[in-house]
Amino acid sequence: MTGRAVPPRVVAAQCAASEAGFTKSCTPEVGRLLRLAAAAKPHGIIAESGTGSGVGTAWLHSGLGSRARLTTAEHDVVLARRAAGLFADDDRVHVLAGDWRLLEQHAPFDVFFCDGGGKRDDPERVVDLLAPGGLLILDDFTPSPHWPPRFDGEVDELRTFYLTHPSLDATEILTTPVSSAVVGARRL
Repeated sequence: MTGRAVPPRVVAAQCAASEAGFTKSCTPEVGRLLRLAAAAKPHGIIAESGTGSGVGTAWLHSGLGSRARLTTAEHDVVLARRAAGLFADDDRVHVLAGDWRLLEQHAPFDVFFCDGGGKRDDPERVVDLLAPGGLLILDDFTPSPHWPPRFDGEVDELRTFYLTHPSLDATEILTTPVSSAVVGARRL
């Protein structure tokens, strides 16, 4: 697969999102980052909060090693059921219907794409769920040329929390000209 090719399961998940009217799927730029993160942990325990229709899950799956495991949680039962159907043929992938905290029983994580619950409502717990050396990916930020970063004229406390957390080596990367992601590694 070339670097820009869209994996077939991602295409299927994008179609499912369109059919469901779900508009909050991750962008292809973030998707390629997810594929890279999963591929970097070929035996890893990988998690996602906020499955949606499974687009991010499909990107993670595209980098999943043969001995890796991917668990994702979606609070919307209908979306979770649809996403589970996309991965029914792969026993490495488990889609949980319910609160993001269901993921806790599968931690610690080598990769955690925190796209739904936890990111804002319990950020300290999100960091605690990472294994030493585990990668945390948080998307949907607006780039800021300021330090501390700002959003809508105010200090972005959430982004600052992750970028300065003492247990993380973190940075912000531009994913498109108008969006960014925070990527961090849990210190050993």
